[in-house]
Amino acid sequence: MTKAIMIQGAGSNVGKSMIVAGLCRLFARRGLIVRPFKPQNMSNNAAVTTDGGEIGRAQALQALACGVPAHTDMNPVLLKPESDVGAQVIVHGKRFATLKARDYAKAKPQLLSKTLESFQRLASSVDLIVIEGAGSPAEINLREGDIANMGFAEAANIPVVLVGDIDRGGVIAQIVGTHCVLPAADRDRIKAFMVNKFRGDVTLFNDGMTEITSRTDWAPLGVLPWFKDAWKLPAEDVMDITSTARDGEVIKIAVPKLSRIANFDDLDPLAMEPGVSVDIVEPGRPLPADADLILIPGSKSTIGDLAFLRAQGWDIDLYAHVRRGGHVMGICGGFQMLGATISDPDGIEGPAGTVAGLGLLNVETTMAASKRLADVEGTHLASGAKVKGYEIHIGTTTGQDTDRPWLSIDGKPAGAASSDGKVEGCYIHGLFNADAFRHCYLEKLGGTSQVSNYSASVEDALDALADHLETHLDVETLLSLAETVNAS
Repeated sequence: MTKAIMIQGAGSNVGKSMIVAGLCRLFARRGLIVRPFKPQNMSNNAAVTTDGGEIGRAQALQALACGVPAHTDMNPVLLKPESDVGAQVIVHGKRFATLKARDYAKAKPQLLSKTLESFQRLASSVDLIVIEGAGSPAEINLREGDIANMGFAEAANIPVVLVGDIDRGGVIAQIVGTHCVLPAADRDRIKAFMVNKFRGDVTLFNDGMTEITSRTDWAPLGVLPWFKDAWKLPAEDVMDITSTARDGEVIKIAVPKLSRIANFDDLDPLAMEPGVSVDIVEPGRPLPADADLILIPGSKSTIGDLAFLRAQGWDIDLYAHVRRGGHVMGICGGFQMLGATISDPDGIEGPAGTVAGLGLLNVETTMAASKRLADVEGTHLASGAKVKGYEIHIGTTTGQDTDRPWLSIDGKPAGAASSDGKVEGCYIHGLFNADAFRHCYLEKLGGTSQVSNYSASVEDALDALADHLETHLDVETLLSLAETVNAS
């Protein structure tokens, strides 16, 4: 008999994704067959799944916490913003349409049925599904047609636990205010609450928990102290990426924060490294002159973000960096930007036409409607280090500098490099997860030969997170609140 519980937040970024990952690991360690589920996610940080689709990277981490491969049913609807008013809609791992917000609202009834299909497939063969909401149910202006929070919970008849974030302040207002604005049926669906990200002595908030309980009648599950190892887990938001090494810093990597930055999980293993600083450069700041490497990340809108990069003056900073002998790497969209031209004959990203690239690699890119989604394996040619990763892009890149490949992927040459080898690009995300390659690359930049184990670090952090939840939450009450799913 499959059971399910839904974790919703009193706001965005309250820690829902991390809590769901921790609960998945906790219950999996108890021997339960557990799966994560998020009906609708909005993120350009995607993961390629074993069934050949894409889902939000947070759900891929949650799948890892369960000890299983990521599958498209874990996140049936993924919104990938392409502009301020529109997003590419991914359904069951494949492109469904590109819709503006108003048009997306009209598609929600159809999409709700798709989320329920995935949910029921998951429920057919597991013990427990831990569901993550999106944003906050207190956004009652979005309640009609909702598929991300209470709309889904109502359709699937799932009980809800609400999470508040005390670190941002006003947590009593967050939780009690949510109770006040919700319609009665949604309010009654919430069975319990927890408070996350407390710094200091949690007993100082005992009176606060009592006040919330008395004003909502929801069961208190506990106060979660700040989880100090959160930085070791792959970041859902690029600004959550923090470098660990401050003393003895050797290598500085600068990453321009593009307006549609995508698949920035390449940065997580670099930020973990002792002696490495990863500087996410916000718009309005110049790229630092003392950077050893400028890494141009992936983008959901390559041509648009190339214009954005130039508008910030980052192209001028980049050319100066190259003149000083600095290294540059472009991954996916960043690789495309480094070339001589980007052609979009069918207007996939906007008006049809050709734009000039940064000209740091002698290659040309042509956009096409079909998207390449694949897990790949190969070798770093200079070191022989084995690498694994994934491709998730539109467009093909050709030209003279592809005659200097620096990778062999699935037996074929891949990537391009300048004649001096200091500017490199490729389509492969996830290369830096490979410890031997990462350290070979960092040594080229002047780093040490120390080899750390990134995958083991993530696994250890998931175990520590599960321990953290078990220590500070009333896990037994939470589990008892889960209700049996009708999987028919």
